[in-house]
Amino acid sequence: MDILEKCRKFYLDSDYAISLGYPASPRMAQALGLYPFFIPIDQNEGAEAIIDGKRFVMIGSNNYLGLTIHPKVRAAATAAIEKYGTACTGSRFLNGTLHLHLELEERLAAFLGKESALVFSTGYQTNLGTMTALLGKEDIVILDKEVHASVLDGVFLAKGYKNIESRFFRHNDMNSLEDILKSYPAEHGKIIAVDGVFSMGGDIAPLPDIVALCKKHGARLMVDDAHAIGVLGKGHGTSHHFGCVDDVDLIVGTFSKALASIGGFVAGKRDTIHWIQHVARSLIFSASLPPSNVSAVIAALEIIEQEPERIVHVNAIAERVRLALADMGFDIGASQTPIIPILIGDQFRTMQAWDMLFRGGIYTNVALPPAVSPQRALLRTSYTALHTDEHVDRVLACFNHMRECIPSTTKHAETKKGVTMNAHL
Repeated sequence: MDILEKCRKFYLDSDYAISLGYPASPRMAQALGLYPFFIPIDQNEGAEAIIDGKRFVMIGSNNYLGLTIHPKVRAAATAAIEKYGTACTGSRFLNGTLHLHLELEERLAAFLGKESALVFSTGYQTNLGTMTALLGKEDIVILDKEVHASVLDGVFLAKGYKNIESRFFRHNDMNSLEDILKSYPAEHGKIIAVDGVFSMGGDIAPLPDIVALCKKHGARLMVDDAHAIGVLGKGHGTSHHFGCVDDVDLIVGTFSKALASIGGFVAGKRDTIHWIQHVARSLIFSASLPPSNVSAVIAALEIIEQEPERIVHVNAIAERVRLALADMGFDIGASQTPIIPILIGDQFRTMQAWDMLFRGGIYTNVALPPAVSPQRALLRTSYTALHTDEHVDRVLACFNHMRECIPSTTKHAETKKGVTMNAHL
């Protein structure tokens, strides 16, 4: 078969798209006005966005502290462009390291309580580079089933050319984790990888329990704190939240959430970071982070420490929304953070719910397979320190209206399993 035939079929044939796990072909969803992806935004103002001239309350962004529009962050990025230009035009390994990168790495290490840090061009590349650099012959990596896709891809890439083994434990289930750890003798190199805050569910990894198992079974621990920086532990992340900074071997994360930029980092012991710096292919063979992005992150770190009320406010907003949505009967899972999922299950109903909110001026996100399991389609909502009580009132009113119009979106409603969008056409 022609290697491009699958592309043509996916474009034209809804049944083929359904066979791949999609509720329908993207083109069919577009024709029905139920396509929730790649929506062009005219202007994003943090708590609100303008789309086709209409103002929306934005609850689909990871801009947790609202720093993308903070004047200090904007000024820092602008000043860096004036001084350094728009790009470094080379990798960190060669001509792409500025003193500015080194300053950010020193600040990050101090901010996270680690000896050293290394900055990558994206968070995705950070996990690819860290996993492939660390995992060696006959090593074992043990992953939470809901760990971020970039960690999984780093592991899969490492497995492609190294004899390593990967195992998954049930989400946040310590008995499942220990059963796996017990099955390997002490001489095997073992590392456990989890998210600090899980990107879809908004729940928190039980780090003290995981640390205890690491010590008991001689394993190392890597925590992806992309969604915890700026949110937990006075902004310093999950290990600070639990008071176990020294027990986490590696902290990885991204600047594209609370830190108002783009890029990623890994932080840990000085010798570990030195190794990753000289082995990680996604660092060595990628252009370095532009100076404007680096300066924006430095400014954001300063603001997190100078304006702690932002962290308090975003968590207070999230608590109010969690209580209200649960009271309405929505299934919000085990969320403990500004990420609050609305678990619906049926893919078509989830897209209907998104569409009703969108028409009501609420911008949120849809998670469908393969991002989630087939019966776990959800709306992913997330909140920012820039949201006001009036914003929240409007959001909750729209959710209440949506619940009344589509009652099958609440956990109390009886819904049939496995219904696809095609069945409703």
